[in-house]
Amino acid sequence: MSETVSFGYEDIPATEKTARVGGVFTNVASRYDLMNDAMSGGMHRLWKDRFVRRVKPRAGEQILDMAGGTGDIAFRLQESGASVTVADINPAMLEVGMKRAQERGLDGLVWTEANAEVLTFPDRFFDAYTIAFGIRNVTDIPAALREAHRVLRRGGRFFCLEFSTTTWPGFKEVYDAYSHKMVPKLGQLLAQDADSYRYLIESIRRFPDMPAFEAMIRDAGFVQTKVEPLLGGLVAIHSGWKI
Repeated sequence: MSETVSFGYEDIPATEKTARVGGVFTNVASRYDLMNDAMSGGMHRLWKDRFVRRVKPRAGEQILDMAGGTGDIAFRLQESGASVTVADINPAMLEVGMKRAQERGLDGLVWTEANAEVLTFPDRFFDAYTIAFGIRNVTDIPAALREAHRVLRRGGRFFCLEFSTTTWPGFKEVYDAYSHKMVPKLGQLLAQDADSYRYLIESIRRFPDMPAFEAMIRDAGFVQTKVEPLLGGLVAIHSGWKI
């Protein structure tokens, strides 16, 4: 990992990013799902439904949902009867997820504070690893991908849902204008925090494009990697297998 990494459009010392990202998510945790609805027009729910269908969770499987603090993906995975561990580096996000689970009468989920780059789970423990809209906030993405590979059993599958770069002519320009001008305003209106949402938009722009991120997944040891673009690549489902 280089000595500097991106924090939105800034380049900062790598040692500072985890804390600064932590501050962003602590600030937005209580309004995170409301803002997701506002920013995507509710489409994030459809993307997450599709993502979990691609994972194909099964009863009895052990699944790690990384950066899953608010529980959105875990709740969907658990419907299959899988045993789901929700891991997040941010305790405020986990607190939101645990409260939501309690309100829904859901039990059986395991909630744990964990850093994606240095997991404490044993080798070859999980059947599937999922991460939705979280990988771009990791300081050392290659390290996180290697850890995902390590904790998966042979035959285990990796799935990542993340924003990317749309290739649809015209749509990219419209979305860029909307996201840079409107999303911080929505953040201020709904969460009283424009800066955090400005960072989240900027972090999307600095994230590797689909071919580059797929290459990073392969470099971590995964095979049969695949990318499924949504909305021309505005969002993408990345997957790979451990053999």
